Amino acid sequence: MKLPSKYIALVVILSLAAIFAYQAYWLVTLYRTQCRAVEHDITEAMRLSDYNEMILRIERLKADSVRHGEVSVSAGYNDNNPYVQSRTIVTEQRGDSTFINLQQREVKDTTYIDTLQHADDTDFPFRRKNTMQELANYFQRGLHTGLDALHGPDFAVYDSLLRDELQRLELFIPYRLMYVHREAKADSTSTDIDTLGLRSTADYIPSSHAKTYEYNYDLHGKWLYFLTIEPIHGLVLRQMAGILATSAVILLVLGFSFWYLIRILLRQRTLEEMKDDFTNNMTHELKTPIAVAYAANDALLNFGQDTDKTKRERYLRICQEQLARLSGLVEQILSLSMERRHSFRLHRTTFPVSDILAPLVEQHKLKADKPVSIAMRITPTDLEVTADRTHFANMVSNLLDNAIKYSIEQAEVEIDAHRESETFVLSVRDKGIGIAKEKQAHVFDKFYRVPTGNQHNVKGYGLGLYYVKTMAERHNGTVKVESEPGKGSEFVIRINQEKD
Repeated sequence: MKLPSKYIALVVILSLAAIFAYQAYWLVTLYRTQCRAVEHDITEAMRLSDYNEMILRIERLKADSVRHGEVSVSAGYNDNNPYVQSRTIVTEQRGDSTFINLQQREVKDTTYIDTLQHADDTDFPFRRKNTMQELANYFQRGLHTGLDALHGPDFAVYDSLLRDELQRLELFIPYRLMYVHREAKADSTSTDIDTLGLRSTADYIPSSHAKTYEYNYDLHGKWLYFLTIEPIHGLVLRQMAGILATSAVILLVLGFSFWYLIRILLRQRTLEEMKDDFTNNMTHELKTPIAVAYAANDALLNFGQDTDKTKRERYLRICQEQLARLSGLVEQILSLSMERRHSFRLHRTTFPVSDILAPLVEQHKLKADKPVSIAMRITPTDLEVTADRTHFANMVSNLLDNAIKYSIEQAEVEIDAHRESETFVLSVRDKGIGIAKEKQAHVFDKFYRVPTGNQHNVKGYGLGLYYVKTMAERHNGTVKVESEPGKGSEFVIRINQEKD
């Protein structure tokens, strides 16, 4: 069972839409993942910059020959209560005396403690995802508590480290960095925020769409860094430029391939319909001369028409004409079949044009079923042409046949043959029904027939003009048509006469 072409086209379109939808879903998912990754990189860069800034402070403390310090952080349970304790020991040399200053702080991080208290007994926190990272952040903040007692954060160093870290991550973005202290009022109705430092890249002013990332380095969230940058959508799209370009190319290739496939399917469908029409028309064309010749022959054999000389000659002439017509149809089909073979060759000879045109004119006048007037003009009268004699005659015969068939009531045809430099030109002009402008480009297509509306008396199977075009091109020539509906048509064959 053959699947209609429209259903095939629908399946192809739905398949292409599904591929496009999946590709779009994949790209959107990738885009969101990239956005989350970039945001994580930014917050991680702020944390690492804070850690490196502390390391630099510790190195400076070690190098200080006047003041030495020791910082320690511990965490655990005391009387079944979890705690974090930081201890700072400061040793100062004053003259001949040494003074030891011990500062000890015990603080509670309720967020992390709640996490520990609500964990299942069988699910130890260290086994859970991200717990190690959270624990490292927790101890980093505890270290801050002890180290800041000796020496506060160096905001300029932190800014420099953050810029280097962002560049290392290939995040070349303008930003504004703020160092603030946030303290809730006693009545807890509002919060006081003091800006302790402000730095930004050159000439950067945050827009209304800018996003702020915050990083607090203490256990109570009172000391923070605010990093303000523009939305990262453009940055992520630039990072995905290669993937987006590749996806676009793939989609274009798929779209073109599916379009070409649908086009081929539709053309194959059209060709199949044209072949069906050709088979039907060809069957009719072949049956007609056979039936007429059979009837004439039957009249001679079975009805005694052979005794009447006039009728006998008439029936024999009918048989001869129909057999000639049948022979011409078969010859034309065979010629088209042979033309597709690589072994096909033209047998060019030089002969007078009148030797071909005169018999053809008489033949078409005799077999026409309507009054026919054919005017022939050959300039000069002894004009010769170099071509394959048989195929040249078939080309002219096809043009004459069309001129007569598509003329209403009476056919008036003009044939003109002449030379233009090294080109032989032959035109066949009629005053028939003509051809619409939009149809003229298709009249030379295989199996194509110009729609004639309600006129069904014009027989044919769409091979005549295709044959003319094919043979003209085989002769290194061309054929063109000029026509206007209601005023007739003119077909012009041009054959190059230069020797190969």
